[in-house]
Amino acid sequence: MSNWDERYAVPGYLFGTEPAGFLTAHESFLLPGQRALSVADGEGRNSVFLARKGLEVTAIDASEVALEKARALASNRAVSVHFRAVDVLNWDWPEAAFDLVVAIFIQFATPDERPALFAGMKRALKPGGTLLLHGYRPEQIAYGTGGPPHAENMYTEDLLNEAFGDFEILELMSYDREIEEGSGHSGMSALIDLVARKPIA
Repeated sequence: MSNWDERYAVPGYLFGTEPAGFLTAHESFLLPGQRALSVADGEGRNSVFLARKGLEVTAIDASEVALEKARALASNRAVSVHFRAVDVLNWDWPEAAFDLVVAIFIQFATPDERPALFAGMKRALKPGGTLLLHGYRPEQIAYGTGGPPHAENMYTEDLLNEAFGDFEILELMSYDREIEEGSGHSGMSALIDLVARKPIA
């Protein structure tokens, strides 16, 4: 059993069943009929929310344990999500397949792994498509309220500006906020949001 399978092999939902606050705050980008990809989706809280908004959703995650919970959540909420078990760090990302890519708290990726992960997400977006990225800043380590204990895995505005400098950055914001998203993300948190659009040409 992988480390992620072990983490998810507990009663209930580690990060709750409601979507990330970041996602609900950006509902204006969620248009019915869009094709959406939820990266490292875990137990399904975000992909199920996208499906409830009328999007055609593919959700990928490496943990079969998490995906079983995600399928149960989708069934309970009476929505259809295409769940796929993949290693996102070694996946053959489809080209220009999605209108929307959602990547929320995917900070298991090390600095060495991150460029390929970001490149895959860019590749998967259609020209004109939108990336919604949400995560922790290095200051999160001091809070200890979620995320890995590795500051180097966290995001800064400079890092995201550089990584997505070839996109149109619509929003890039750092802030501290209290969040309650299951036991996995609970308490005052050092957060960062990115909304970026892939160029049409």
